[in-house]
Amino acid sequence: MSRIVIRKAIILAGGHGTRLQPLTNVVCKQLLPVYDKPMIHYPLSTLMLLGIEEILIISTEKDTPSLQNILGDGSDLGISISYAVQDEPRGLADAFIVGAEFVNGDPVALMLGDNLLYWGNLNAEWQRCLSVENGAFIVGTRTREPERFGIIETDETGSILSLEEKPARPKSNIAAIGLYFYDERVCDFARDLKPSARGELEITDLNNLYLEEQSLQALILSRGASWIDLGTVDSLMKASNFVSIVEQQQGLKIGCIEEVAHHCGYIDDEQLLRLAAKYAKSPYGAYLTGLIA
Repeated sequence: MSRIVIRKAIILAGGHGTRLQPLTNVVCKQLLPVYDKPMIHYPLSTLMLLGIEEILIISTEKDTPSLQNILGDGSDLGISISYAVQDEPRGLADAFIVGAEFVNGDPVALMLGDNLLYWGNLNAEWQRCLSVENGAFIVGTRTREPERFGIIETDETGSILSLEEKPARPKSNIAAIGLYFYDERVCDFARDLKPSARGELEITDLNNLYLEEQSLQALILSRGASWIDLGTVDSLMKASNFVSIVEQQQGLKIGCIEEVAHHCGYIDDEQLLRLAAKYAKSPYGAYLTGLIA
């Protein structure tokens, strides 16, 4: 098996959530409910399942205290969670400038805070992403609305030919889902970027720097995986319905950070039961307790 080199990740949970107003006038976008959990639990659980134990959450000055109040420092989950403030939206690649001290010259993953990713077993493909050296990985999936997303064009061998941000005439139907893996040079690359026409440091421009040196690879999700962008009211409803159906059919939860922490060995049975006690009067608490039984 490949040697794992990525142990850190950033969750970008900034922005003003304008597409979700007036909901986001009341609560931070990443704390909006997706069925029975806050939105932020889904990207956090994904990174934990990948074996990443050091996580930086970047959000706004207004929303950071709310996120910190909900998640704390991660010690209850056996991981480390820290926080940084992005005082105004400056593009996704700005995460590596805001988070440079956290990254500290190490390889790092980036996941957007409004993503729900559901897949089966962690296979060798994910190990390749986590083991990236001298390059980067971008994760994509097929979509019926390619004009809404950053698009990955590949050849018949899977090699990346081009990247485009929300193109009017997409060259493929493979959308970047907002999960990336980078080597230790990413913060330096981000500092060299120039703002785009809309005044932001674009993640596509950052990825193109890796593409130009032929060190950017793509992982395209298989048909058994599901990805939902949680940035609109309709997609929130769609995601809640999806999670509800899967959980009720399987009797297992999606995005349950306490269960993931226990499954990954970050916490033991006693610690899980202490977490379950916080939800003693809810079905969620009964589920966590049942994991021990």
